[in-house]
Order: sequence, then structure tokens, then C-alpha cells
Amino acid sequence: MNANGQYLGRQNGRSYANVWQFLGRFYGFLGPNGAGKSTTIKMLTGLLAPTFGSIQILGHKLTGDSADLEVKRRVGVVPEDLALYDHLASREYLSFIGRIYGIEKDEVRARIDSLLALMKLEEHESKLSMEFSHGMKKKLARAAALIGNPELLFLDEPFEGVDAVSTSILRETLQQFVRRGGSIFLTSHVLDIVQRLCTDVAIIDKGTIMHETSMDKLDGLLEDWFLGVAGKEKGGRDLNWLEGGASSQASQPMSACRLKAIFLLR
Repeated sequence: MNANGQYLGRQNGRSYANVWQFLGRFYGFLGPNGAGKSTTIKMLTGLLAPTFGSIQILGHKLTGDSADLEVKRRVGVVPEDLALYDHLASREYLSFIGRIYGIEKDEVRARIDSLLALMKLEEHESKLSMEFSHGMKKKLARAAALIGNPELLFLDEPFEGVDAVSTSILRETLQQFVRRGGSIFLTSHVLDIVQRLCTDVAIIDKGTIMHETSMDKLDGLLEDWFLGVAGKEKGGRDLNWLEGGASSQASQPMSACRLKAIFLLR
């Protein structure tokens, strides 16, 4: 079976089998907050053991021991919490990750140069990651995920908190990665980007796969399909008390409602 990942298990007398066939595909894994997206990625990458059942990734059953290292060398991950080392500079961190992958020192240096340039981090290579903005930390985490030349990328919300220019560069990089034979497992709430990038999508809710389809079978907007499958209402409860200051403005002149900002310059 051409499956990059599968989950098999049994609980309460019921058998479960989730098989993700995303070999050479750009696979979007969608769902509301708390649905189980990040937990799934943690299980598929060996960062979290399932409460029951087993995980198989790239043909290897994860056991939680040193035997898992071989498959982990073939995988790149941008986790939910980024997992950076605050007191390492960008180049130091990427060098450390490269050596973990067993890459020769000269090759690591060459790859770091390319990745820092791609992520627009050359001017910050000596800066500690703890000094980075959230967007810059995301860039560094993506560089670390790519440095091992993986077959499979797991990306947990890679576009969140990223500026428009970096988003464009990331889209192009990921599309090139798939064209060259790589596979991507992506979670994102930015449905417009998912529709533009992904070849296949699935929706998970409360730990259960609700639906799965290829993008070429999807008729219309991904957002409409997602809302229909997830069964969520588009609107919330009417907050009739939320008047945007209308009641206070009605009784005061406009000049009294202006906001003043005072900046203290040293």
C-alpha cells in the first residue's frame, strides 16, 4: 500500500484504522481548534505515543526506541511549539540540527548558507532565537525542518504569524519540494492558502476523520466545503450589548470621543 502514515488501534470493542496516502502529495489536514490536528502530527512523528493502537510512518512501525531514528532521519517537522533553543544563534542551531541528521560538516555549512538566504535571516545568523519575533522563529523552524533533505514534511500552522513576502517564498518552496517528489502533511486555518497549495484535504473533528477528498474533486470554495462537513454555524450568538460605543457617542460630541496617544521619547 502506498501509504505514508497509518494509525491502527482498538478501543471499547471497536477497531480503528486511519491511513493517509499522501506519497508525493500536498496533504491538507484541517479541523477546528482542539480537533486533534497537532496531536496527530505529534503521534505520526514519534513525539507523542498513542493512548492505544500503533503508528506506522514511511513503512516503519514506531516503537518509541532507537529503531525509530532511521525513519526520523527521513522526516522534517515544524511542530506546534517550534521547539527552538533560546540560547543558540540561528547558525548554531541549524548546525546542531544538521549534525543530528548526520550531515558532513562542510555540507551542513553550505545548506545553512542557502537556508538563511532563503528565509531572509542572513543578517540575524548570530542572533539568539529568544530575541526573534514570532515570524522569525517560524522561519528558523522551517529551515531546521528542511536541512536534513527530508522525504516527508510535517508542518503545523507554518503560515500563522508570517508576513506576506515570507508567505509567498514559503509557498514557492513547498510547491517545488512536492514537484521534486517530496510529500507534505500540513495543518492550517488559512483555507485560501490550503486550496491553492494542497492536492488532497481531510477534516478531523474530535479526533475523528470526518471526510477526505482530492482538491480536483472539490467543486467551489474549500471554506464552504469545510463548513458543511464540520457542521459549524457561520455565525455566533447575537451580542446585542456590543454596540461599538454607539450609545455613548450619541450623547457626546465627536471631539469628546477622540482617542489621544502620547509617546514618550527618550
